[in-house]
Amino acid sequence: MSKLIGQIMKFGVVGIIATVIDFVVLTILTETFGVYYLTSAAIGFIVATLFNYVASMRYVFNSRFGPHEKRKELIIFILLSVVGLGLNQFFMWLFVEFFSIFYIFSKVLATVLVMAWNFVSRKIFIE
Repeated sequence: MSKLIGQIMKFGVVGIIATVIDFVVLTILTETFGVYYLTSAAIGFIVATLFNYVASMRYVFNSRFGPHEKRKELIIFILLSVVGLGLNQFFMWLFVEFFSIFYIFSKVLATVLVMAWNFVSRKIFIE
């Protein structure tokens, strides 16, 4: 049980850093360059996911894949992340368009929901 708690804490630290990266990219692209918020959100999500893969596989999860199976591990990580991206985009769109919530606050809500998906899916399919 303590191993799981430690793993969740490490996941939280990596997630916080990835979230900061995600929000910075989202805000800069939207506010500075006038990029549509869903496009900015997708780009931010992708950049944060790349960081998250490297950090998670190094500090959070003990991969079940050997050194010769890293390609398979990366493909599974990407597939799970694509589902996460779809969930992120759906929740962002839902909160902004239907509930008229400012896009940054919508991103906070979407991040919380997608974070749960990320942890559970990676625990099941990668570790």
